[in-house]
Amino acid sequence: MESTTITDDLDNAPESPLAALKRNFEEMPPNRRLLLMIGIAAFVAIIIGSVIWSREPDYKPLFSNLSDRDGGAVIESLQKLNIPYKMAEGGGAILVPANSVYDARLKLAAQGLPKGGTVGFDLMDNMKIGVTQFQENVAYQRALEGEITRTIMAISSVESARVHLAMPKETVFVRDQQKPSASILVNLHPGRKLNEEQVDAIVHLVASSVPEMPPKSVTIVDQDSNLLTGEKKKNPFGLDSPEMEYTLGVEQTYVKRIENILAAITGPDNVRAQVAVDIDFSEVEQTAEAYRPNPGPDQSAIRSQQTAETLGDGTGAAGVPGALSNQPPGAATAPITVSGAKPGSTPPIVPLHKEATTNYEVDKTISHIKKQVGAVKRLSVAVVVNNKISKDKKGKLISRPFTQQELTQVYNLTKEAMGFNGARGDTLNVVNAAFSKDGTEKEELPFWKDPALQALALSIMKYLLLAGLALYLLLAVIKPAVYKTLGIPTEAEVLAAALEAERMAEEERLVEEARIAEEERLAMEAAANAVEFDENGVPLRAGRVLDYEEELALFRQMVKDDPKIVANVIKDWVNRQ
Repeated sequence: MESTTITDDLDNAPESPLAALKRNFEEMPPNRRLLLMIGIAAFVAIIIGSVIWSREPDYKPLFSNLSDRDGGAVIESLQKLNIPYKMAEGGGAILVPANSVYDARLKLAAQGLPKGGTVGFDLMDNMKIGVTQFQENVAYQRALEGEITRTIMAISSVESARVHLAMPKETVFVRDQQKPSASILVNLHPGRKLNEEQVDAIVHLVASSVPEMPPKSVTIVDQDSNLLTGEKKKNPFGLDSPEMEYTLGVEQTYVKRIENILAAITGPDNVRAQVAVDIDFSEVEQTAEAYRPNPGPDQSAIRSQQTAETLGDGTGAAGVPGALSNQPPGAATAPITVSGAKPGSTPPIVPLHKEATTNYEVDKTISHIKKQVGAVKRLSVAVVVNNKISKDKKGKLISRPFTQQELTQVYNLTKEAMGFNGARGDTLNVVNAAFSKDGTEKEELPFWKDPALQALALSIMKYLLLAGLALYLLLAVIKPAVYKTLGIPTEAEVLAAALEAERMAEEERLVEEARIAEEERLAMEAAANAVEFDENGVPLRAGRVLDYEEELALFRQMVKDDPKIVANVIKDWVNRQ
């Protein structure tokens, strides 16, 4: 008896959700069961794919434009290092995860990769025993060319290079010795070029790497067959390129000065200036020696002075030597007595000749002048300013020309900015005109055409599409199937049941209102039928005459029930009158 009771209790126990799910799944039709399994599998696949896609690393270039040998060596090393990689479209670059770029480059650099498609002195490590002297010389020359190539490729502007060395054979005869030479082909990056200092640096680098190689024996050519050494410094017209570059630099300096000072008045992009500079590049050294007219004695410096005097007593021979001087003396006469002289005293000495010579310093000026190279000889400046742009009361842009006073201010500012010098022949012309819109101005793109914003929107749309597809599978396929399997009504079914119940309640309410209205109508008809009329047509109810309110209610009911009869009665009344 007890065992029977226990068995009955187990049979009547509630079924677990898992058992109910299993039973309902087994009772489902095969096509619905297959649809449910496909939906669940698709949902799981979308979730897993979204997770993998979101976790996929951002790949960036590790190396690009590698040779086949270097590319294979780099890929082999990446495989050994367990670093994921993939090739870019077209095979032009090797891509690795962004967070592994620098680590991979350091590890590959430790292995000497990439080698740049050239071999260096590492070629000598693989020399076999028993090679000939010629093979050793060839290997040494290849290694030296490879090392020079690697050094040249370290320059930022050089993408790749080829070096050819011409190494003459050594000889014991001095007259037969030849100097080595080098020919270099450089492939520059797009938009790059080598200036003169870089070319000279490469020439001296190569000349210093090869013994007894003079710098003039190094020839450098770029990928466009342009000779970068030798006579390349002179253009075909014989003009000096540095002089032209200097002139252009001076002109641009004046243009910037003028535009910067006028931009405060006209606004940016509303002024254009052009400057033509005449520069003197001649090297002149001048030495001048100038003499001034002799000044007076009191204004000159005495260089030397000589004075000579000849003295005598008057008794000696005098006169000019000759025949007359040699004649015998004449008759004796009494001597002339000088007043104040004592008798028997010696006569005084009387000067006969006196000379004075004075030498003055010569007044001269010696000047040595060396003129500065690159001096500005003349400036010619042309300036065009745009009309003033302003807004009217309605916010519309209007353009108006400069007044004469404003144009004069612009002219004076330009003169000060350029350092106007009328003595050297400078010219300046300022014109005010409206700038034409030729379409060369860069049009500002709207924000929805921004490439970065478009890329972000595309990425968001991808994620939203995946989320929408997963949500559709979950709500439209998997959830109804699971609810159907478990016997749980879905929200749509609950809503439909609620709407059906509401509709039925509304129908019952309408039926009840119709029943009540019908009962009221029947009651009113019964009340109307209960009214009687005497022989005079006076309405009676229960043997008594109706009062005014009852008669009014009776007539209203009659008008409502049968308005045609009332209309006929009123018409008959009108005809009687």
